[in-house]
Amino acid sequence: MTILGIDWGGAKVGLALALGIVAEPYSVFRYESEGMLIEEIRKIIKKEEAGSVILGVSEGESEKLAREFGDKVSEALGVDVVFWDETLTTLEAREKAIEAGISRKRRKELEDAFAATVMLQSYLDSNA
Repeated sequence: MTILGIDWGGAKVGLALALGIVAEPYSVFRYESEGMLIEEIRKIIKKEEAGSVILGVSEGESEKLAREFGDKVSEALGVDVVFWDETLTTLEAREKAIEAGISRKRRKELEDAFAATVMLQSYLDSNA
């Protein structure tokens, strides 16, 4: 089953996919409204045949907003949304991208997708 990982933010999200035991970056999506974002997630779930969504949460107000968004996704799309700790995933993703020799420009473009990948891989590893 394909799993969609989301590193949620107020203006953009990082997306990652896992088919099996390895997560891979998918894309970064900038949006202007939650409705626009939910519709994009709907298209990705359909295209990639994703059966569940793992949504990263950190702490404080950001966690509250991410959980509210995840609940809306679950209700609108009828998909299970699992909340997963994403603390420090952006930092870890940046370090791994530097180690891999990815250019600064490319790292900046895909930073949120890399963070979603780290978060999703953490979820996969914990359920292995």
